[in-house]
Amino acid sequence: MNLDDAPAPTCSVCLRPLYADELGHQACRPCTDRVDLHLRALAGPEGLYARLGGRLMPGSGNGGPAVSGSRTAPLPLRLEPLSLLARGGVVTILQTWIVDFHELLGYTYPRWEGDLQQQCDQAVKRLRILLPWAAEKHPAFEEVAREISQLRRQCEAQVSGERPPRRVPVQCGCGQVLRITLDSDGARCPQCQAQYGHSELLDLPLAERRAAA
Repeated sequence: MNLDDAPAPTCSVCLRPLYADELGHQACRPCTDRVDLHLRALAGPEGLYARLGGRLMPGSGNGGPAVSGSRTAPLPLRLEPLSLLARGGVVTILQTWIVDFHELLGYTYPRWEGDLQQQCDQAVKRLRILLPWAAEKHPAFEEVAREISQLRRQCEAQVSGERPPRRVPVQCGCGQVLRITLDSDGARCPQCQAQYGHSELLDLPLAERRAAA
């Protein structure tokens, strides 16, 4: 094949062609900057992770008093923000990526210190330091970007009390149904492994009701 006919390298996140100074990277500069922005939004005393603590009481998600519309006693805490605050939530996901980065780089296993808020701040700081390397070399940077973007959206939904965006079933060329939102950054088909950027996802046809069921 003539080298001039070879497809231009693209960003693994948005699928746009890479600029000359981005060649050899997994992601373009705007997508890398977007991941950094998501990370910064999570950390700190005024960050999304810290603000989840104010949404634990029933009724706190809509800005009103903590009341129950049923005859039964409400749960003592709201499960959605609790699942993001507790082990297995935001901090664990961030730390899992740090461990993955360290293993690929041959670094020692990271140590976690302090409470979960402190660990969140430490994890964000470490990921931001390693982000330029990951955007260039990490073989699954698209997954890194997608998970961190999802974490921010999930936290924002709990902090603001807004309903999560409605998912729309669209159909991949192989027939697999993908459930996306209008603000999905991208998606990979689990069946054929086709990778779609934001604009490509919105161009996919709606799945027929039978296929989407």
